[in-house]
Amino acid sequence: MVVAKEKMMSYEEIRQKRVEENKKRMEALNLPQLSTLLHTPSFKPSPRKQMKLRTVEKQLVVVRRSSRVANKPAPVYQEVLVDKVMTPRRVSKHRDLSNRVYASDEARAEALEKAEKLESGLDPHFPVFIKSMLQSHVTGGFWLGLPVHFCKTNLPKRDEVMTLVDEEGHEYPTIYLAKKTGLSGGWKGFAVAHRLVDGDAVVFQLLQRTTFKVYIIRVKGSEQS
Repeated sequence: MVVAKEKMMSYEEIRQKRVEENKKRMEALNLPQLSTLLHTPSFKPSPRKQMKLRTVEKQLVVVRRSSRVANKPAPVYQEVLVDKVMTPRRVSKHRDLSNRVYASDEARAEALEKAEKLESGLDPHFPVFIKSMLQSHVTGGFWLGLPVHFCKTNLPKRDEVMTLVDEEGHEYPTIYLAKKTGLSGGWKGFAVAHRLVDGDAVVFQLLQRTTFKVYIIRVKGSEQS
């Protein structure tokens, strides 16, 4: 026991001696001061810069004016009340179609029969077709659709001005619409001028590329028959 205690004391003495030696070495290398510096914060906040408020000086400046009006007083603008102009409302005019007269089936068939008889006496070298008038042809829209096969075979492929020549030799220009195969502008003038009514049979004879000779067979019972 005594021997072990002596060995332990000698070990403590040796350890203490080494600690002292290490401490001296650290002091010689200034390690304690370096450790202190590392643990001490070196950042110092910079003082805030004071913002300078920008001041704007207001000065009265003389407005430059033209030499022609420099000596004249400045104009004074005032609000002027203007009376509101009332424009009259446009009133649409509707056709009165209540007095339409419709042809009977018998009267229509009779007019067509007479038209076919007239057609048989015409020159066969000129293409012919017959059109029985409907209300849409002679009132309201005034649009006359022509037979599609006749148009594809004999009439121009583009829109053209077609001239209608009546039995007295008077000419009426109309607009032929190739894609719709019908007469539009100008047909109304022809229909009104000849007082066409529902049931009339009209014979169209193509004399030239854009010219029709027109014959009218009146329906029985109409004012023109």
